[in-house]
Amino acid sequence: MTAALQIDVVSDVVCPWCYVGKRQLEEALANWRERHPDEPEPQVRWHPFQLNPALPATGIERAEYLANKFGHADGGAIYARVKAAAEQVGLKLEMEAISRQPNTLRAHALLAAAAAAGLQEALAEELFKAYFVNGSDLTDDAVLAALAVSAGLEAATVRDVLADQQLLEQVRAADLQAREAGVNGVPFFIFGGRSALSGAVGAAAILEAIEGAVPGDS
Repeated sequence: MTAALQIDVVSDVVCPWCYVGKRQLEEALANWRERHPDEPEPQVRWHPFQLNPALPATGIERAEYLANKFGHADGGAIYARVKAAAEQVGLKLEMEAISRQPNTLRAHALLAAAAAAGLQEALAEELFKAYFVNGSDLTDDAVLAALAVSAGLEAATVRDVLADQQLLEQVRAADLQAREAGVNGVPFFIFGGRSALSGAVGAAAILEAIEGAVPGDS
């Protein structure tokens, strides 16, 4: 039996294409399991990338963010393409509900802590859904803490993580390291350290990459 493939996903929890890419990865993994029921399932690890690392810790108003980035605060036309892509993977994004664009450093710190407990997948889902479906304010530590506890982290652990400046700096460094390695857009998938895909490229392309990277399959 071959060793389990590691899939590294560089993403940001406020990137809608990352949410779409997560669903595409899930579909690819389900298809892979059907093809290889006796093989160890690939292991997914989430890594930090901040779309807006310069934002203040308290974030900014969403309308201000859109105006700064796109020249106007009307998200209608901007949202149309990503909403259509999301619907194709079963997601209904309520992007008009978003009122605040957060700095995501603390969310990524929680994801880093969740890795040790095997809860990254659950927490990533909680964060994506909170932001893109419920319009939750991810600048609010109480909101982040509730999401992390819902994903299975202990409340005391969550409090420690949110207050851990050293961990926050480690996450910031990991973000910078990804940029220095050439990651300039997310989602970015790395398969067994051997191949990579950039963007929400679809379940078929992800499955092909998994097949090509599984030890002993190439």
